[in-house]
Amino acid sequence: MTNPGLRERKKRQTYETVSEIAIRLFLEKGFDAVSVAEIAAAAGISKPTLFRYFPVKEDLVLHRIADHEDEAARVVAESGEAPLVALRRHFLEGLEREDPVTGLNDHPQVLAFHRLLYGTPSLVARAHGHLERQEAALADALGGDLDARLAAGQIVAVRRVLALENWRRIEGGEPVEDVRGDAVAAAERAFGVLASGLTWLA
Repeated sequence: MTNPGLRERKKRQTYETVSEIAIRLFLEKGFDAVSVAEIAAAAGISKPTLFRYFPVKEDLVLHRIADHEDEAARVVAESGEAPLVALRRHFLEGLEREDPVTGLNDHPQVLAFHRLLYGTPSLVARAHGHLERQEAALADALGGDLDARLAAGQIVAVRRVLALENWRRIEGGEPVEDVRGDAVAAAERAFGVLASGLTWLA
C-alpha cells in the first residue's frame, strides 16, 4: 500500500511540474495560444488527468501563488504581536529580501510571470478569487465577525496595491535599488494609515 505521506508528496510534485510546464509554454507562446491538450501532452498526462488537478486553464498559472492565500492569516496566527504590527513587519521583511509577492523583484522570470498574470484578462479575473480567499482566511484569523472581514479587506487591498505599484515601476525600467526606498516608505505610510483606523488590531 502506498504511504499516505508519499502519495501526498507525489501529488504536490505533479501539481508543481504541470504548472511549471504550462507557465513555460504560456511565456513562450502566449496564454491564449496554448491549448490544454498541448499542456497535457508536454506533461505526459491525459486531458482528464490534467483537469482533475486544474479544473480551469487559469489555475495552471495561479497555482504558483496559491500558497500565498493563507500567508497573512499564518503571520497573524503564528505571531505574538498585534496583527498589524506582525503584518507590517512581514511585508517590510519581504521588501528587504525582494520577495516577488511584494513586487520588488527584477528577476527576468519574475517579471515575465507578472507580465503574463497582469496582462491576461482571464487571469486577472480568476485572481480575484485568490484575493477573496486571502481575505476570508485573514478574516478568520482576526475573529471572523464583520469587523474582522472589513479589516481583512482593507489589509489585503493595501498589500496588493503596494506590490502592484512596485511591480509597475520596475516593469517600467526603474532599478530595484531606486524603487526600494520609496517602497519601504509607502509601506510604512500605508500600514500607519491602517493602524490609525483599525486601532483594535494595532
